[in-house]
Amino acid sequence: MLFILMCRMKSLLFSSPTLLTISCHPTKTMPSLSFQIPRTLSDKFPIIQNPNFLGLKAFSSFNPSISTSVECPGSRMEGPRFSYGEIHIILGPMFAGKTTSLLRRIQTESNNGRSVAIIKSNKDTRYGLEYTVTHDGAKFPCWALADLSSFRQKYGVNAYEKLDVIGIDEAQFFGDLYDFCRKAADHDGKTVIVAGLDGDYLRRSFGSVLNIIPLADSVTKLTARCELCGKRAFFTLRKTKDTPTELIGGADVYMPVCRQHYVNGQLAIEATRILESQRIQCDSYLEASSPPS
Repeated sequence: MLFILMCRMKSLLFSSPTLLTISCHPTKTMPSLSFQIPRTLSDKFPIIQNPNFLGLKAFSSFNPSISTSVECPGSRMEGPRFSYGEIHIILGPMFAGKTTSLLRRIQTESNNGRSVAIIKSNKDTRYGLEYTVTHDGAKFPCWALADLSSFRQKYGVNAYEKLDVIGIDEAQFFGDLYDFCRKAADHDGKTVIVAGLDGDYLRRSFGSVLNIIPLADSVTKLTARCELCGKRAFFTLRKTKDTPTELIGGADVYMPVCRQHYVNGQLAIEATRILESQRIQCDSYLEASSPPS
């Protein structure tokens, strides 16, 4: 009887063409899991005689110049070293010592063995174009340019690559100040030291100096001494009746003042302008009303 039962089970196992369906019930609470297995591996999967039947190249044939390493989280990847630059801004009214501070920092960088260069606007011809000159006579050779974008070419591409520090004096006169500083620090690795007026004689933003503050590593606000009372001076008062924003001049045109004397000075200048206008109108009236000789 046992022999007959075993023969029947054997016939059942091999009566299916290729596959046998087996139902598995690990627990009563889990659903049934059905899967199919091949009767023999050779029935479904051909034996691969040539392991390279897909035409794959051996790993040794890879180009040795191409890195095949994979960086794992937390690992340190070695790459070309690049030193990013810096931007430092020196602000203040006229006669606050901005150019003096710029030259002092440039000289310190030069003494430390770094290659330096100074640019100033060619609009400022008060002391010539060959030097950046302070009000007390200190000077440093410079490049007088109409715009900053031409500096790289004029200085020389190879020489520019070796340059470490760039100083910019009278920065308010350069319309491309923002783009130049950003590129020099972010992409060329230069330390840029900018000196310029933060406001004009009307205490409004002058040029692009304030626009580069978001780019700066540091901002230094200098003050002068009020010519009228000796207190700290934050503003520049124009003594003449000229109205153009850009008016190159020295102590004959401008003076540093505190807030009180700036406000009073503006009132005095406005009163003088009104009186002068009235005087001109009066003279014109008298000339028109006088009888011909």
